[in-house]
Amino acid sequence: MTAHNRIAQLQRHLRGAAVEEEDSSPVEMVPTSVSYDQPAVAGGPGSMTIIDNRTGKKYEIPISEHGTFKATDLKKITAGGDGVGLRPYDNGYLNVAACKSAVSYIDGDKGILRYRGYPIEQLAERSNFLEVAHLVVYGKLPNASELARWEESVMRHSALPVAVENTLAALPHDAHPMGVVLTGLAALSTCHPEQNPALAGQAIYSSPDVQDKQIVRLIGKIPTLGAWAYHKASGRKPAPPNQHLGYAENFLYMLDGGNKPSYRPNPRLARALDIMFILHAEHELNCSTSAARHLASSGVDVYTVAAGAVGALYGPLHGGANEAVLRMLHRIGHPDAVPGFLEGVKNRKEKMFGFGHRVYKNYDPRAKLIQAVAEEVFQIAGRNPLIDVALELERQARADDYFVSRKLYPNVDFFSGLVYSAMGFPPQFFTVLFAIPRITGYLAHWRETLNDPDTKIVRPQQDYTGVWLRDFEPLERRRAGSKEETVGDVAPSNAYVRRISGTNWQ
Repeated sequence: MTAHNRIAQLQRHLRGAAVEEEDSSPVEMVPTSVSYDQPAVAGGPGSMTIIDNRTGKKYEIPISEHGTFKATDLKKITAGGDGVGLRPYDNGYLNVAACKSAVSYIDGDKGILRYRGYPIEQLAERSNFLEVAHLVVYGKLPNASELARWEESVMRHSALPVAVENTLAALPHDAHPMGVVLTGLAALSTCHPEQNPALAGQAIYSSPDVQDKQIVRLIGKIPTLGAWAYHKASGRKPAPPNQHLGYAENFLYMLDGGNKPSYRPNPRLARALDIMFILHAEHELNCSTSAARHLASSGVDVYTVAAGAVGALYGPLHGGANEAVLRMLHRIGHPDAVPGFLEGVKNRKEKMFGFGHRVYKNYDPRAKLIQAVAEEVFQIAGRNPLIDVALELERQARADDYFVSRKLYPNVDFFSGLVYSAMGFPPQFFTVLFAIPRITGYLAHWRETLNDPDTKIVRPQQDYTGVWLRDFEPLERRRAGSKEETVGDVAPSNAYVRRISGTNWQ
């Protein structure tokens, strides 16, 4: 990243103004009046008056300095009936602040992402993954001695227990890589009973030493689980982890080192993957991170927290989206076919993956950074012709009011699949490459949940829409159910038919 771009990115974070990639105008000096202080969130503290038109009653609801109010304050707004107060209905948590967090900040309208206050652009350019992981988990960039201790602790814990290796070896050869990682995380939970609140006592995680031990274990071992998942289909075991290598470098070594201890991955590819890990390390309360905090609120062990979060990441609407982008670009095939594809999207005959985001209503800053990483990888692995399809699709979509008016911009998934594909990873492995760095974000939120005095076990309310009351009927008086009310015909497998036919052939 040039000095011009570094200053432009900093200006964007200071002023909240979008900086276009193609902007080549002279860089203005940052005004001395620019402040690093956070503006008043949602207008700042105060109160609001709610008038219940059903009863004419007025209610004063306090507003915090962060622009929030307590949902429980609505419980006092009643109007007879069952006596239960108002409850906000928000399926999907579109506008619910479920916790207070200091881990990351997103301004989707301005295309801003920061880890602990640091712009993602600066971290991707100037830092490395383990340094960023320390920042995300503990809230500060480490000094030299702290970084050395952190790196040594993480890499020292990169080997898997033999029991976990045996568990993974017992899985089918065609197991999905994410299923392998999930199995490994669950197995790790059984290998470290001394940290399990169900066995060691509910207060075990009040010890910072116990927290730290699990943090370095999980960050250290997740790449090794990923390497096992990669080689499951090949029938080979990954090379033993080499704790003297860098984080991403060690991961590539486990994939490709085999029985050659002297093997070293290409440093440019290792750095490219390290940047990808930085960009995926944390992203506020997405689906899987919310799942991590949800599980943590129950007091369950941290390996189960991680497995639950990775399970949520497995979903095609979350971590699997970059695979869908790659398949879409394959289907388009050539830049000349882009106009027809976009018309199909407008006519609802095609789906466009990699554009738009629940949070970002501007260009996802990670997508710009990944585009630069892609060019670096292509210099080594060869240029993937699909990048030309992607760039033309982006160019035409950003010039089309249909997409611009709907604030559909490329997100992190749009280019990441191309990078991973160029590095030789199969599409089914993409989500594992997402899970490896994101374990850091999960652990940061797990630790924050443990230390938050406001933490309560998560238990949302519901809007009950079922039958109010009915009387139990004897079996002979029950009517047949509709298709939606009973199980359908579950066809037997051919293997089951074969087994049964072996018994009943006479």
